[in-house]
Amino acid sequence: MAGFTAGAQTTFGAWDYGVFALMLLVSTGIGLGVGLARGGQRSAEDFFTGGRRLGALPVGLSLAASFMSAVQVLGVPAEAYRYGLKFLWMCLGQVLNSLLTATLFLPVFYRLGLTSTYQYLELRFCRAVRLCGTVQYLAATLLYTGIVIYAPALILNQVTGLDIWASLLSTGVICTFYTTVGGMKAVVWTDVFQVLVMLMGFGVVLARGTMLMGGLQRVFELAQNHSRVNLMDFNPDPRSRYTFWTFVVGGTLVWLSMYGVNQAQVQRYVACRTERQAKLAILINQLGLFLIVGSAVGCGIIMFTLYSDCDPLLAGRISAADQYMPLLVLDIFDDLPGIPGLFLACAYSGTLSTASTSINAMAAVTVEDLIKPRLPNLAPQRLVIISKGLSLIYGLSCLTVAALSSLLGGGVLQGSFTVMGVISGPLLGLFILGMFLPACNTAGAFSGLGAGAALSLWVAVGATLYPPSEQSMGVLPTSAAGCAASPANASGLLGRLLASNASSGAPSSRMDPDQPALADSFYAISYLYYGTLGTLSSMLCGALMSYLTGPTKCSAVGPGLLWWDLKKQTASVAPKEEETPLDDNLAKGPEELPLGDKRPPDFLPIQEDRLLGMGQKEVEVAGSFTIHSGQDDGPDLRESTL
Repeated sequence: MAGFTAGAQTTFGAWDYGVFALMLLVSTGIGLGVGLARGGQRSAEDFFTGGRRLGALPVGLSLAASFMSAVQVLGVPAEAYRYGLKFLWMCLGQVLNSLLTATLFLPVFYRLGLTSTYQYLELRFCRAVRLCGTVQYLAATLLYTGIVIYAPALILNQVTGLDIWASLLSTGVICTFYTTVGGMKAVVWTDVFQVLVMLMGFGVVLARGTMLMGGLQRVFELAQNHSRVNLMDFNPDPRSRYTFWTFVVGGTLVWLSMYGVNQAQVQRYVACRTERQAKLAILINQLGLFLIVGSAVGCGIIMFTLYSDCDPLLAGRISAADQYMPLLVLDIFDDLPGIPGLFLACAYSGTLSTASTSINAMAAVTVEDLIKPRLPNLAPQRLVIISKGLSLIYGLSCLTVAALSSLLGGGVLQGSFTVMGVISGPLLGLFILGMFLPACNTAGAFSGLGAGAALSLWVAVGATLYPPSEQSMGVLPTSAAGCAASPANASGLLGRLLASNASSGAPSSRMDPDQPALADSFYAISYLYYGTLGTLSSMLCGALMSYLTGPTKCSAVGPGLLWWDLKKQTASVAPKEEETPLDDNLAKGPEELPLGDKRPPDFLPIQEDRLLGMGQKEVEVAGSFTIHSGQDDGPDLRESTL
């Protein structure tokens, strides 16, 4: 099959925009309905964790939707098109990440009952380290959210003429609105709907593309003949963009920084009714990731077989690899009005899920890490109002900084993982030091965090200024030979361009004499290793500095802050289940008693334990905690009312 040749550019029609608008309306309705059910939120904990009563299924699907967003809808098929089936090794990295998260990190955060992950850094080190982690997280999340809001709007505008500001504002405003009103419950349940829309969008593309190519066997034969079936790539060269090792080593650590210690994900772990439900949610999330990544890679391979004789990038129909997917949708569904709109809804469902999660998480971090420590006596209703106001502010901020994403080269997928790797990688190293190295002290934490951020930022900036060649990255060849046969392209400037591209062969590997010596070595490593560099350098520098400045004694570390120390207390702190009536009809099953009632006297209490008293009024119980930083702030005394 010759595939598709360059022809008249098509755009979305009225039916397509109708499907897109329906997705936005349904998302808004779900968010408002769930968020305002039973009188809305009575406390900041209700707003940020759904009262810690959510079930495994919605939380698991929400976890899958959060980072597998519009970035993946547009980026993963394009990467599979250019690099082949070896992108499926990402699933192995995700499996390793899920196992490590469920075994090492989730139990610590869940049993401490923390709303903000950075509360752990204060308990383990000092308040200054906690603030550093908070600031880094807010910076990373603003940048990441900007990418996933702006990138799909820009790409779809370039391919289909979709108005960039109309799509940007409609999705951004709606997302901010239902997140501000509904809180965590709205985020989770809209994510459930949106991940289903994403899978439907991929499903129709897979079905239509396979049918046009004449079946899966024909697709596989063409992909194999053009070197796209390349799972056995074990090249150890770190400059190769995608190999088995980049996904298993670099990919695992990138995903671990996203799922193991990232506020947006941990916040949903602790929102589950029990620790067992939280671990089940990770399993459900993994199944969702399998479906999404597998579907996206399948779309990329089918896309290559359809365009095998006339690559749209070489033909000049598109200007960047991220535009392959929307062009394919317009080409194969040009006679089916409304179906391209399903893909549009698919892409923007990813945008909504990621943006809403990020907004809620940034508001939670700000309240827990910046506001509560300074204003500990704020009334619960006042905190709810502040939380909603912060959600609105962060939503508008994400829209404001979204345009900066256009400055990132290398595609939306690389841009998103670069941001997470550079900033979240060192934070992952810091949490590993805290949980697994008792000797690590405050000086080691600061030096490790600074060294990791500096090294990963250095290589990321270098790669942006001096991007590696396609040859060093391992881009597979494409062809424009079939385009020249088209009468529309046989003459003129376009015809000469196609002839030049078709005969160019492999990209030139000539080195620019003005480039630094590191351009073809250190700066050319795969972007999946940026986070690995940050994590490992943070751990090594932090450990070295801790031993040089006087390591912390194991006995000086509070109970529950070290992973193996927590494991010893499993029997005494493991959640117990009791049959009680639920006040949330969206999640059914045995409900866990409040965390504050589960801890033994010798277990480290969190800053504030909450329980619902008479009339469903929140009661704050005075508590104290020990911060092993050489300072004694004394007990945290608060008023309580019954």
